[in-house]
Amino acid sequence: MKKINLPGTDIAAPNVVLGLMRIADMSDDEVRTLVEAARKADIDFLDHADVYGHELHQCERRFAEAMRLSPSERERLVIQTKAGIVPDGPYFDFSREHIVESVEGSLEALGTDYIDILLLHRPDALVEPEEVASAFDELAESGKVRHFGVSNHTPRQIDLLRKYVRQPLVANQVQLSITHAPLVAQGVAANMQALDQSISRDDGLIDYCRLHDITVQAWSPFQAGFFTGPFLGSDEYPELNRVIERLASKYDVPPLAIAVAWITRHPAQMQVVIGTTNPERVAASAQGSDVPLTRAEWYELFRAAGYVVP
Repeated sequence: MKKINLPGTDIAAPNVVLGLMRIADMSDDEVRTLVEAARKADIDFLDHADVYGHELHQCERRFAEAMRLSPSERERLVIQTKAGIVPDGPYFDFSREHIVESVEGSLEALGTDYIDILLLHRPDALVEPEEVASAFDELAESGKVRHFGVSNHTPRQIDLLRKYVRQPLVANQVQLSITHAPLVAQGVAANMQALDQSISRDDGLIDYCRLHDITVQAWSPFQAGFFTGPFLGSDEYPELNRVIERLASKYDVPPLAIAVAWITRHPAQMQVVIGTTNPERVAASAQGSDVPLTRAEWYELFRAAGYVVP
């Protein structure tokens, strides 16, 4: 498992992360087996959110109840969670009161006295950055949150926060897979008139994050689109799956590993957030961390996914 030094932190983080959004209905043994599979693969970075589960903080609580971490065990894990979504509505709330209240709920549910990384969960159109700054200051000064970041934010939304927030924003979690890659594809086909791929929808988000030492975390790395189902094994992507199968055979890894490797091969040193509850799929995904795809292979996968390489 490759590790990256997370800029703005003292964390040596794996480039594959275990997301725990689907554990609400799992038994203690199932949760422990899942987390142990991740640890065996050298994944010690866990991703939560206050809204994961059927009710607020349910998955965080399920994790804590199942794992019953000792203080020393807790110190060996990086626990990331998110705040800002109000399910009733739904709507977003980046007010100081909501952020602090959410963190207090996460701390109680997780059975810990600190969060390693707190992300703002999707952008709030009504954000008042002074409120965010006040919340971050309070949480940092009390030791309840060590580092901060965002998810699904554009460069300008991040700039607005950075004008007021004193702490570094260390991560931006966004959707990215071989087939859902507008963050990458636009730059490849820039300045090509009448080609949809050339339209900028994110203002160069990946390059922006590289310039400002913000780690990109890729969620839904196996989804074909926005929760439209996986591309692996899908009849809609026959050419892509042929390429994936050939490369999986070449590198002697499962196809899942090739999907992960396409993201980790990028020099932005991204993290891949996997949300499976299957321990075998955790192990298979983790193998992608070390697959050394060549440039030609990376671009072959990109073309096979339907993107244009001029």
